[in-house]
Amino acid sequence: MSRTADIDTSGLRRCIGTLEAAFGHLQREASDGPMRDIFRAACVKEFELVLEVGGALLRRRLRDFLASNREADRLTFRDAFRHAAKHALVTADACERWLQYRDVRNASAHDYGERFAETALELIPAFLVDARALADAVEGEDGG
Repeated sequence: MSRTADIDTSGLRRCIGTLEAAFGHLQREASDGPMRDIFRAACVKEFELVLEVGGALLRRRLRDFLASNREADRLTFRDAFRHAAKHALVTADACERWLQYRDVRNASAHDYGERFAETALELIPAFLVDARALADAVEGEDGG
């Protein structure tokens, strides 16, 4: 039996659902104004949460493939996704997209302005697909 077969992805899936709902509302909000700003801020925050929670859960899932839990816990975000691709938890293309998502997030550390928000928003449709696939991979016992 897998050491990580019981990883709870409900928090990750809740964040994905919230991002999807906020993004839908944002797309329907025609005018610039407070509601658009609220939905945009919610999208950015959920984008960041999905990255962090998804990366943490992936490290737990990788414990099955590494010598120790400690080794998995010490992986950087980038290394975790590279290991995930190596072990067929994500595709090589998905791995590259996750690294791009992280780069966009890291660039935002000093730029929470319009440019960052718009860049993140452009990625959300593909990000939602990748996030759901990641949640499925984290739950799976057979590596995909």
